[in-house]
Amino acid sequence: MATDLRLKEQLPELTERIVRTYSEEGTINHLGHCPLPNYDAVVAATLDLKEILYPGYQRRDRLHLGNVTYYVGDLMERLHDSLTAQIARAMRHEAREGAECDPGEALDFEAQGQAKAIAFLQRIPKLREALAKDVQAAFDGDPACKSLDEVISCYPGLDAVTVYRLAHELHELGVPLVPRMMTESAHSRTGIDIHPGATIGDYFFIDHGTGVVIGETCEIGRWVKLYQGVTLGALSFPTDDQGKLVRGTKRHPTIEDRVVIYANATVLGGQTRVGHDSVIGSSVWLTEPVAPNTTVALEKPNLRMRVE
Repeated sequence: MATDLRLKEQLPELTERIVRTYSEEGTINHLGHCPLPNYDAVVAATLDLKEILYPGYQRRDRLHLGNVTYYVGDLMERLHDSLTAQIARAMRHEAREGAECDPGEALDFEAQGQAKAIAFLQRIPKLREALAKDVQAAFDGDPACKSLDEVISCYPGLDAVTVYRLAHELHELGVPLVPRMMTESAHSRTGIDIHPGATIGDYFFIDHGTGVVIGETCEIGRWVKLYQGVTLGALSFPTDDQGKLVRGTKRHPTIEDRVVIYANATVLGGQTRVGHDSVIGSSVWLTEPVAPNTTVALEKPNLRMRVE
């Protein structure tokens, strides 16, 4: 069927109607304000960072000690420029939110962005040490795993934890928005949602992973293992006298060392602490503290089988 050009003539009027909605109070647009960090640029920087953290496993193969210095050096140059620009945008937007941008401020925020970008890049050697422990925890915690190479190449849990550890360092440096963009890109790819504000110790392993949620104020110790569908979330959201959410409080649980939490368990609340060396069984709903060396499990369900 041929295109009806008369229908296409409606588009200019429709465009005008759409644009009129942009001037209405409270609408979802970002016009005339300081530019936000560019999501695609943040994702590209994250991929470059993973290339440095795991050389030879990501996009570029045939790396060796003779050429890796040049390759990593090129990535570092690119990351310096990209992160400086995106962090500067994030800092400027936060400082000027809801107000017009002052062109004279750009250089000041560029300097702040560069300082934070360099401070972040300085942490890469320590991040590699931490991630090597996470890789080892995955290998030690999964009998189906044949090698460390398999963990790095195939495990979505490591992918999500890698991006979290990068984002957490930026969060600790006081960089707004960019860390959330990083972890949400990993969330969309892996199904694992880790807020960059969470604190997670060494040797952390998420097995299978899909549906795992770890909230902003969650604190996790060393050698902790989570299975798919685990939620470490908030029990409630307190409000102030105006009914607005109170932010900056401890809302999510604390998980001590060597705890295992099985599939689809839900642990909620800032006062909920799971003691070290405990086991939380599948589908448990937990909102109260658990003493160390405790196993928490639901009673065995009654199964009914019917033969047709």
